[in-house]
Amino acid sequence: MARGELMKKLLASYGRDEDFRAVAEQIIDEEEKKNNRALARTLRKTLEAGPQRTQSAPKALAPLIPFPEAAADFVERIEPEHNRNDIVLSAANVRVLLGLVKEFRRADEIRQHGLKIRSKMLFCGPPGCGKTLCAEIFAAELGLPLFRVKLDRLISSYLGETATNIRKTFEFARKQPCVLFFDEFDALARTRDDSGEHNELRRVVNSLLLFIDNMQPKGFLIAATNLDRSLDAAIWRRFDEVLWFDKPEAAMIARFLKLKFKNVPIAFDPARHSAALEGYSFAEIERVCTQAIKAIIIERRKQVQERDFNRALRDEARRRAGQARLAPII
Repeated sequence: MARGELMKKLLASYGRDEDFRAVAEQIIDEEEKKNNRALARTLRKTLEAGPQRTQSAPKALAPLIPFPEAAADFVERIEPEHNRNDIVLSAANVRVLLGLVKEFRRADEIRQHGLKIRSKMLFCGPPGCGKTLCAEIFAAELGLPLFRVKLDRLISSYLGETATNIRKTFEFARKQPCVLFFDEFDALARTRDDSGEHNELRRVVNSLLLFIDNMQPKGFLIAATNLDRSLDAAIWRRFDEVLWFDKPEAAMIARFLKLKFKNVPIAFDPARHSAALEGYSFAEIERVCTQAIKAIIIERRKQVQERDFNRALRDEARRRAGQARLAPII
């Protein structure tokens, strides 16, 4: 973006801390690209020495390059709708993610010491345990746009095209500072030892390994899978970090229930049901909470009663029992 336009944006954002900082960081990035590194370092030190940022989720930066037509069919931008207060994570995952954010914000200093930045993550765990939500919130915390890979477009029925499509997608992430998110990653990275897979899919995995190896993103690559045992053995070492999203324990469930009912009048303590919900995913627990809340809207009452919650919990248990009967068939 032209310097004049950036200066206009900077002045227009004065008084709005998050907007002002976002534009200032764009100006610093522009100076770094022009090899004005001394000026960029001075500006960054001045920015960091200023007032501390508020705890609200940062706004994503505007793209610095035009959206490339070559990748337009294979990625879609996801606008953030959640912030860090909308998710419950294990202590281990919080520690790793905070460390990655700190590395990203000190990337230049780390590289000056000849060290690499962790930028490739693999999220593993059962469905409904927060992998996609975590990717969205992580991108928002960094102030980076989130792009989700459209696997239905990426995987082509024509021999040889899938690897070409993957190359275009990785080329996009190489140029565009962003978080590139591969959901259902096992569809691409399935083990090559599977005798049922044909040679074309094995070639796709070979290409994928090379692209991940050679990728030096300006942001992050995040791949998520529910079927980690199906991944090719060579995939694992390509990622700087592997985060496990397990079904929540009682303490995490209690925090999640408090989160879901924080703006809703209730006549009982939802945390008392934490033990009964162990083994449920966050998505299943959220469905229970949503159904209980709907009851007071439908019946025009002012508070959620414990019976509303129990009825919703019974419905979810019935649904789970039906799915368990189908599990051997799926």
